[in-house]
Amino acid sequence: MGQKVNPNGFRLGITHSWPSTWFAVKGKYRQMFLDDVRIRRYIQKKYKDAGVSLIEIERAKKTSVLIHTSKPGVLIGKQGAAIEDLRKDLEKQFGGSFEVNVREIRAPDADAFCIAESIQGQIERRMPYRRACKMAMEKAMQAGLIGIKVCVSGRLNGAEIARTDLFKEGNVPLQTLRANIQFATCHAITTYGTIGVQVWVYKGMVFKKIQEAKSASLKSLPDAA
Repeated sequence: MGQKVNPNGFRLGITHSWPSTWFAVKGKYRQMFLDDVRIRRYIQKKYKDAGVSLIEIERAKKTSVLIHTSKPGVLIGKQGAAIEDLRKDLEKQFGGSFEVNVREIRAPDADAFCIAESIQGQIERRMPYRRACKMAMEKAMQAGLIGIKVCVSGRLNGAEIARTDLFKEGNVPLQTLRANIQFATCHAITTYGTIGVQVWVYKGMVFKKIQEAKSASLKSLPDAA
């Protein structure tokens, strides 16, 4: 099960929240869903090297877009000029009123997408994939992760026959729903074919819901006095 189900979707509502927050009236869901996909693809294509890890979309009177990135300076630009241009581009492309915000990823070495993107870049620059994976995993563990797993697949090092190689360090409990696991994929486009990179990172257990339930039950109890 843990190898077949996307860990991000598997934990929605438990350790992860939905990246899109809105309610669609009858007949509007399909269009709004497709718009979300197009907005994300447009931003990721435009800022391919900006380390964009997650794009959150919230719809009310305005469409609010929150971009999580490891390089906020690239998106914001000089005195916020680039972010204003992006807002205008989104309004022109998709219609309606947009608000764009940027949030910096404090520890990119511990973020699954940033790790996958780093390995992808090194493979594209013809660095041996083993070295790229080992270096990324070492940095991730130093950044405070409990466990990391990296899987690379394709014509590794230009070999004639495609294969899959797996690297793992620490503990990655894919079956435990309260385990805070982040998953990301990237594709390295090389002269000898496409190489897929998958990264799982484990950041610890989440007991927030249990703590909330305990505090709620304590509040409902009559005072001892």
